[in-house]
Amino acid sequence: MTEVPRLGCPVCGSSSSSHAVDAASGRERDATGGFGAALGSRRRRALLLGTATAAAGAVGVASVSRPRTDGGTDSASAGESPERTTDPTLIAHRGFAGENPENTRAAARAATREEGPGRRADLVEVDVVPTADGDVVAFHDDELSGRDDGLGLTDETGVVWETDTETVTSAEVLRSGETVPRLGELLESIPADVGVNVELKNPGSTSLRFAEKLDEDALEAQRSVWRPFVERVVEILDGHDHEVLFSSFYEAALAVASERSTASLAPILWESVADGVAIAEAYDADAVHPPAAMVPGTPFFDDARFGGTDLVRTARDRGWAVNAWTVDSWYRADRLLDAGVDGLIADYSTLVRE
Repeated sequence: MTEVPRLGCPVCGSSSSSHAVDAASGRERDATGGFGAALGSRRRRALLLGTATAAAGAVGVASVSRPRTDGGTDSASAGESPERTTDPTLIAHRGFAGENPENTRAAARAATREEGPGRRADLVEVDVVPTADGDVVAFHDDELSGRDDGLGLTDETGVVWETDTETVTSAEVLRSGETVPRLGELLESIPADVGVNVELKNPGSTSLRFAEKLDEDALEAQRSVWRPFVERVVEILDGHDHEVLFSSFYEAALAVASERSTASLAPILWESVADGVAIAEAYDADAVHPPAAMVPGTPFFDDARFGGTDLVRTARDRGWAVNAWTVDSWYRADRLLDAGVDGLIADYSTLVRE
């Protein structure tokens, strides 16, 4: 079994009353073919898909590749390419981590304010892990400190899930005066009309199967590792009115989320497009979250690693939104939108031009 060491992340409305249970995921499916949530599948899809892309349909035609000011060209396949997305979903990565102390209440408030330096977030992305006391906190890394840049993420040390809640929630984040919040506290800082992308980061274990499609036996074993934590996360979210999108690098995390919640799901892709697509299909995902290197038609596309499948076209065929990560410059945002991605998981609020 592959074990993940304690190194943190490896990247830094239908009104019908007719229902059926989906055999693969166990989630209740409504008559439209989507999964019902409190706000309805139509609103959920409107939030996850940029309005221009959703209205345009699956794939547009661009018979001529447009010239680039940087000397390159847009790539086109068989004379066609996805239409440029003009109204993307903006997902505030850890609350726009380039502008704000990540995963804090201050970041959540800043990312969702009506008047800010850039565009208001459509969703706030939040990483969740447990403390030693079983409480759910908003935090990205395994360790409370120890970032490669020499600046500890907090002024405390130790593994989060081996540390008591009082110590974790008293830890100051990036010398900002903000401390690590419990998930419920962070949700209270996000207006109900803004969605929440909850990334299931770690249930408190180093024996996890990262970014791969699992066989039945392995999946069941991993579900047992994730189940208590995910159930607690769902319980907290059920106490709030936000639209929720669960994402994770781990299939088992999404599998348990699909059992316990009707919220949207999105696998986060890493080394294998095929595994990501298989996981999305298995749990009837509403979105996929690829790194920029998986998006064809951009300068970032790594053809040697990901050239076998056009992920954007595959997503269009299956009705999934494509939200690319992590976007940290206007250049990157512009090229990804040209390539047809629906959403940007961004570090800055200013990357989408009004």
